[in-house]
Amino acid sequence: MQNVRPKKNLGQHFLTDRSVADRIAATLDEYIGLPVIEVGPGMGMLTQFLLERGHDLTVVELDTESVEYLNENFPQLKGRIIEEDFLKLDLSKVIPGDGQFCVIGNYPYNISSQIFFHILDYRQRVACCSGMLQREVAIRLAAEPGGKDRGILSVLLQAWFNVDYLFTVSENVFNPPPKVKSGVIKMTPNGVTDLGCDTRLFKSVVKTSFGQRRKTLRNSLRGMLPPDPPASMTDLPVWGMRPEQLSVEQFIELTNLISRKS
Repeated sequence: MQNVRPKKNLGQHFLTDRSVADRIAATLDEYIGLPVIEVGPGMGMLTQFLLERGHDLTVVELDTESVEYLNENFPQLKGRIIEEDFLKLDLSKVIPGDGQFCVIGNYPYNISSQIFFHILDYRQRVACCSGMLQREVAIRLAAEPGGKDRGILSVLLQAWFNVDYLFTVSENVFNPPPKVKSGVIKMTPNGVTDLGCDTRLFKSVVKTSFGQRRKTLRNSLRGMLPPDPPASMTDLPVWGMRPEQLSVEQFIELTNLISRKS
């Protein structure tokens, strides 16, 4: 079979540099023995290095043409190619039981944020998540408090994971070349198993705050407070800050304040 035709509607930009693929695969070297899910393998540039390292690999690919290519060129993947939309996939059925697993991929730019929201749903089982995405998004995921790059996913991911930005990848090593550079990240559990607050409310507080990120939290979160909140609730310095300035711990503090509003 000839090479797969990259499809714009699927956000496909196939990596052509073997050395970059090798470096990405190396992010999971310490996890040999754990099941690995690769998202969007395309023509298998990253796949081949994962298999060479001996990973227990399952791949998820929505593109029928890519699936045909993988079946023809990677007989080792027989029965391990899932032709479904990763965002709709129940990962607990892909990797049954309650054991840990890893996720890796050259993630499609057009759905990369949604992919990480989906991975968050399985945070208790994810031993490592690494891979490549648009550099701007990668920087955002790893952004520390105080910078303009910090956003919703920065806080939600860092509540449970250490997120490290590893290296930048040129747009010239893809077919077709994207208009932006790419970045490779690695996420590992930070040891937190309980935030010490209502996790659903925490997520709502974070999303509401960044939904109006130019406002101070006193204004953006006004609708989550009682009509006349006591001074003990609203006089804290954190209310005068903007969401990108807050640490995960400060968002947890806000969540607990709001949960006691009644």
